[in-house]
Amino acid sequence: MGKKPDDGGSRTSQPRKSARSQPTDPTDPGLGGAALQAPWRLEYIEGLPKEGKPGGLSTDGCFLRDYWLDPAGDEKNHVVARTATGLIMLNAFPYASGHLLAALGAGRARLLDYTPDQRAMLWRLTDAAAALMEKTLEPQGINIGVNQGRAAGAGVPQHLHVHLVPRWGGDVNFMTAVARVRVLPGSLEAMGKRYRDVWMGMRGEWE
Repeated sequence: MGKKPDDGGSRTSQPRKSARSQPTDPTDPGLGGAALQAPWRLEYIEGLPKEGKPGGLSTDGCFLRDYWLDPAGDEKNHVVARTATGLIMLNAFPYASGHLLAALGAGRARLLDYTPDQRAMLWRLTDAAAALMEKTLEPQGINIGVNQGRAAGAGVPQHLHVHLVPRWGGDVNFMTAVARVRVLPGSLEAMGKRYRDVWMGMRGEWE
């Protein structure tokens, strides 16, 4: 019989794989997850108008300003709450069912274009929206954030607004990535009624 190969020698003769060649395990929090390529986004990004820095007061083509001036149209516009300073409404193109927007009636493009008092009003309106969401949907978490400027993702860059997205463990799926479709289990009309019914019982605390 031939000589049995030396284990130590056989190991050293094999080239070592670099860390870069190892597959990334997206479940390993230490590796940060794998990147998901979305090449169809490039056409959208490159097609955006080239605009300067946001700033000042602008109401051209602003549906938030239009809704603020049309209280009679609140239901058709999916406005679920109205205070003396602003609106809480359903996002017509939500990331999740129950996604709310909070905005002052006075439209400004940048947070710092508002006075300190106006910023305080905006955050109080955000507090009211968060309380409304918690009472209505009892989510396990809420994403709360502002997209300032089109480059940051603002759909209405001339009128700053706050997003509130209800979240539950396990509610994320790949439908948006693989089919460009979001799964929304509740209609805007049904969700609007739920929010308005709850708001009627709490509005005195926030108006």
